[in-house]
Amino acid sequence: MSKRILITGAAGFLGSHLCDRFIKEGYKVTGMDNLITGSLSNLEELFREANFDFYNHDISKFVHVPGELDYILHFASPASPDDYLKMPIQTLKVGSLGTHNLLGLARVKNARILIASTSEVYGDPLEHPQREEYWGNVNPVGPRGVYDEAKRFQEAITMAYHTYHNVETRIVRIFNTYGPRMRLNDGRVLPNFMYQALMGQDLTIYGDGSQTRSFCYVDDLIEGIYGLLLSDYVQPVNLGNPSEISILDFAQEIIQITGSKSELIYKDLPVNDPKQRKPDISRARKILGWEPQVDRKQGLTRTLAYFKEIMKEEIKGNFA
Repeated sequence: MSKRILITGAAGFLGSHLCDRFIKEGYKVTGMDNLITGSLSNLEELFREANFDFYNHDISKFVHVPGELDYILHFASPASPDDYLKMPIQTLKVGSLGTHNLLGLARVKNARILIASTSEVYGDPLEHPQREEYWGNVNPVGPRGVYDEAKRFQEAITMAYHTYHNVETRIVRIFNTYGPRMRLNDGRVLPNFMYQALMGQDLTIYGDGSQTRSFCYVDDLIEGIYGLLLSDYVQPVNLGNPSEISILDFAQEIIQITGSKSELIYKDLPVNDPKQRKPDISRARKILGWEPQVDRKQGLTRTLAYFKEIMKEEIKGNFA
């Protein structure tokens, strides 16, 4: 009998790639999304699959899934600053009420649940690189607090269900990830830079560009999540690429790979924007035998091809 998995946030960037992977592995996949940031176009190919079905539902409300369920992947949440600053209440509700609903479902179905946490639980870190043991430096009442604290609460209630109700739980802390199916209007640095470069616009740097990020290609992340779900490890695990780069240098990379003649313009750094972001992935290496395989140049080339394709009409065929 095929195992059955529920994936929330299924129409989003990561959720849709996870649906693809589990269909490929022979699972019966039930996707769930309320489509406030996701798109059904990400699932277009899957609707032809007999082992895939989809519910348009807000998991902040009671979640009912008929039949047996073996696994749950909780990936529903606005994830970019643009999204969660526009939807602060929804972000808090999906991290709290939504997670509570899914943990209850996992308990009733005797299913294993993996929740998608984030490097943002570390806030603007005072430790570098960030290890899972680090408790973070988060401003709970700052503009980013709605996302950071939703994820921190999500981890706390997940561990409570594991400890007090013996629910099988897994926690992944996801660092910056990129690749096909990212939205061009996502608001995050990579799609912003790609869009501006392809449109011949100047690239916007916030602050002086010395802040750092570490970018992981989506295929590598999906592989790590798959391994973590099937592992026996219940503590949080960082997944990301420890290859760190400053935003200024990253902008230059994007200009070079796109062949753009864009210049750089500078704006004020957003409040509580992290100055450094680099995962310590020692735990993932030891527990899962995992580390990224796709280097940044390779990943950016694949992502650029995707963005060119979806922008063909807007840029009038210049890159066709």
